[in-house]
Amino acid sequence: TLEDIDIPSRRVLITGATGLLGRAVFKEFNENNWNAVGCGYRRAQPKFEQVNLLNSVAVHDIIHDFQPHVIVHCAAERRPDVVESQPDAASQLNVAASGNLAKEAAGIGAFLIYISTDYVFDGTSPPYKETDVPNPLNLYGKTKLEGEKAVLENNEGAAVLRIPVLYGEVERLEESAVTVMFDKVQFSNKSANMDHWQQRFPTNVKDVAVVCRQLAEKRMLDPSIKGTFHWSGNEQMTKYEMACAIADAFNLPSSHLRPITDCPVVGALRPRNAQLDCSKLEMLGIGQRTPFRAGIKESLWPFLIDKRWRQTVFH
Repeated sequence: TLEDIDIPSRRVLITGATGLLGRAVFKEFNENNWNAVGCGYRRAQPKFEQVNLLNSVAVHDIIHDFQPHVIVHCAAERRPDVVESQPDAASQLNVAASGNLAKEAAGIGAFLIYISTDYVFDGTSPPYKETDVPNPLNLYGKTKLEGEKAVLENNEGAAVLRIPVLYGEVERLEESAVTVMFDKVQFSNKSANMDHWQQRFPTNVKDVAVVCRQLAEKRMLDPSIKGTFHWSGNEQMTKYEMACAIADAFNLPSSHLRPITDCPVVGALRPRNAQLDCSKLEMLGIGQRTPFRAGIKESLWPFLIDKRWRQTVFH
């Protein structure tokens, strides 16, 4: 009968819904009885609304038309080297647009989750709690920290969710700093230098999406859910170790991969170990962790150039 059909009454708006994290967040809410609307910019149509977050009128209009209960703000310039080369554009998106979104969310009483980063920390004394003093080393970390401040100044009840390096079901390998290494892993005829200095905690976007939904659902029942939160995978690995784990997951050789233990010289400065302490969310019973090997296999198998498999199929 009609009354048994559950029409999702809770509405969520996701910015950056065309990106790696945004796609997972959209899917997680959509598949769990939320009415989800995603917005993107370059990659928007037809699945998502096209909204330029720098256009405050367009932002006001979609928020007032849709009246979301929750807004998950995933959109950002996340490439540290692009931020350094285009600081003004990056600051517009990471700071100004975030502050404006927070103001608009407050105006309709929506709960805003602002996605931030482990790069707000300098990486000299891990693990980092939400209360630890940030000290970003590069402009990316600085703009994201300024974005956090802009959000919390404009919206007292907002949440900041800091997360580390992400991976997941990419559209292109370059979409994630983890999956981008797959070509170097696969082309074993050529030796490849891999960073073995920076300690990372690769985190699956599906897990972050679950955290966002659980946080939103808890907040709908409990207004004390606000402020800063940390979420992270719990497997510590350098890029070299990730590359070896990827090789191992696909039974590929890793002898051509060369660990580089020196501090990187080129590009933006990076924290040595910005491990996030996630006990605050864990105590709330929030979180999910996909083991790296299982998650990376699921993410990368479409990009595997496997000679044996090709022979099976084509001969």
